[in-house]
Amino acid sequence: MQLYTVRELLTEDTVGTLKRIAEIGFTQVEPFAFLSFGDALRQGLSEAGLSAPTTHQGFIGGDLDEVFGAAKELGIQTVIDPFVAPEKWQSAADVAQTAEQLNAAAEVAAKHGIRVGYHNHDHEISSTIEGVTALEFFAGKLAPEVVLEVDTYWVAVGGVDPVAYLPKLGDRVVALHIKDGPGTHETKDQVAVGQGSLPVEQIIAAAPDALRVIELDDSRGDRFQAVADSFAFLTSKGLA
Repeated sequence: MQLYTVRELLTEDTVGTLKRIAEIGFTQVEPFAFLSFGDALRQGLSEAGLSAPTTHQGFIGGDLDEVFGAAKELGIQTVIDPFVAPEKWQSAADVAQTAEQLNAAAEVAAKHGIRVGYHNHDHEISSTIEGVTALEFFAGKLAPEVVLEVDTYWVAVGGVDPVAYLPKLGDRVVALHIKDGPGTHETKDQVAVGQGSLPVEQIIAAAPDALRVIELDDSRGDRFQAVADSFAFLTSKGLA
């Protein structure tokens, strides 16, 4: 699961929250802004018996060696930049520049045994560059070793069917954010996986080898309970 889902609890009690997550049945988590949690994240992962194969951490324009060195120490394999502002996805030149920054970061990351990736929102989908979505155009500019984590909910919000879209990005997609709800910009509309209108099983089948990461940006209900319900749903379907 993406730890941003329970960000308030994680900030209050990092170790205890990670133990609660493990009790649900999770063995892997995806931290966010992992540098900000310091030793508490390391301690919590260890005591809860959890691993973090991926993480969200903004690194474009930052101290790359610091980020990738810290990731390696935590056993993280892939560092994903989670956000580049919408205005940077409106022209071919800007999108190509972001791709160049990811490609350059990948060279630094490789020295630490780390790979880099990017995670989308809806603005990379709703913007069109040379007849394709900005994200697809972006993917075509990336070095082979740079990967994508596709937030399937935001793809739908961006006006594209994620089931049809994922094959266009191919094997570069190494992880999926699995969410559910009505596919609106209002994050509080998000619900536990299996309780909304997105075709979750078909989405997963469109990228069957990708890591499945449960996330709610927000919800009108208890997000921790929604995570537990999401895990139970995917497990019942043989998808977790």
